[in-house]
Amino acid sequence: MKNRNLSLLAFVAPAFITYFVLLMIPTLGGFFYSFTDWNGLAKSYHFVGIDNFVEAITDDPDFLHAIWFTLKYVIFMVIAQNVIALLLAILIESRRKTKGLFRTIFFMPNMVSLIISAFIWTFMFSQVLPQLAAKTDMLFLNQQWIGNPKAAFFSIIIVSLWHGVGYMMIIYLAALQGVPQSLREAAIIDGASPVQTLVHITLPMITHAITICFFLTLNSAFKVYDVVYGLTGGGPGRATQVITMNIFEEAFSSNFRYGYASAKSVLLFVMILLFTFVQVFVMKKREVEA
Repeated sequence: MKNRNLSLLAFVAPAFITYFVLLMIPTLGGFFYSFTDWNGLAKSYHFVGIDNFVEAITDDPDFLHAIWFTLKYVIFMVIAQNVIALLLAILIESRRKTKGLFRTIFFMPNMVSLIISAFIWTFMFSQVLPQLAAKTDMLFLNQQWIGNPKAAFFSIIIVSLWHGVGYMMIIYLAALQGVPQSLREAAIIDGASPVQTLVHITLPMITHAITICFFLTLNSAFKVYDVVYGLTGGGPGRATQVITMNIFEEAFSSNFRYGYASAKSVLLFVMILLFTFVQVFVMKKREVEA
């Protein structure tokens, strides 16, 4: 038994050491430096208590704007991505011969790096759509998709959905395959409409998948960086700057206030933790009720 435990420990040790060195030590270090004024380069620093947190919350308009923009992005993404992914999964599940084809087509954007997707769509917004508008008289396509703050927000949403919907769709497809066809047929025989079948039979039986997809979408939306960086760079001005970009700018781009940026990172961690806890608690409760 002792030799077996040592063997198991030997297999687990490399992964644990890698995890501890590359993730836990930097994380704990970030918590520590959030209470200092360290600039990331100097050998010395001073403890400032909670001053960094107070400044971030009360005296940093750029950070507060980044929080508001990120929350708006999170709300749009969590709702839109899951609704579209679920509808696509339902439509694809109902097709027998072309199921594999459509599943592949919608999942393919997820195979492309998000930063590459952002660069591709930058070309689409700046070159393709204006020409398409001129040839089809769809004038709403000819606008400053990246230069206008309102349009830039929806540009980020469009690219994020294009890239991420396919992944959530696969999860929903896997869950739908676990719903017994006999229950759907019984509901149809009893006179239930397709919408009633979806609401009262299908959705309650895939609440575990909905919980997972909401969790994944919520976390990725709060930590969004690459699509915003690739499309707008946080502009115009700082109109589309998200929390992660604000933290990066504070630590490395201009101010080199590593301790202050660490405090912002801790605040982002607390936000994600709270939102995730509430989301999982509510969804798990609905799973039990279902």
